[in-house]
Amino acid sequence: MEPGTPIRCEMTKWGDRPHWQFEGVHLGSDEHGEWIGVPAGTHHHRPGHEFHSAVDCVTLVPLDRWHLATFQAPGIWCDLYIDVTTPAGWEDGALRAIDLDLDVIRLPDPLPPVESAPWDEPPAGPGETFVDDEDEFAEHQVTFGYPAEVIARAQASCDELVAAVRAGLPPYDGTHQRWLDTLRLLRTS
Repeated sequence: MEPGTPIRCEMTKWGDRPHWQFEGVHLGSDEHGEWIGVPAGTHHHRPGHEFHSAVDCVTLVPLDRWHLATFQAPGIWCDLYIDVTTPAGWEDGALRAIDLDLDVIRLPDPLPPVESAPWDEPPAGPGETFVDDEDEFAEHQVTFGYPAEVIARAQASCDELVAAVRAGLPPYDGTHQRWLDTLRLLRTS
């Protein structure tokens, strides 16, 4: 794919249940995987909820890994949001993966104003990393009948991600800034 190629992102939940959909643009690739840019103002929608992104972000699509990592430009309630997913696949210009509930989130330092966040009290302190939706993951294992291998792979991915983000290992070391800059240049050219 060439930089600037439009990408449709189509996430589902287990059992082909619709989840988040939005448009992005291919930025390029590096040793970590493919990078997709999502400009501020992009419309995101899923059944029962929609929003327009407040800031630019870039999503890393690693090859054969059980996650998608989204790095946000400054100005919102998190600077890193990693969805634990099945390995993503490309099909007819679309990126597809199954969201497996668990999210690894790093909060910015300093924290933004409360009104910009999805909570009244932050679940962690400035610059800290935490896991969200563990209750949903446990519930969906039963409700949707996740296979044992999927449960094990998702949990292992989550545990590995928490350790890597907290340690600041690449690509959680600022590597994403290059790709945010690339997105900004694409938008202005």
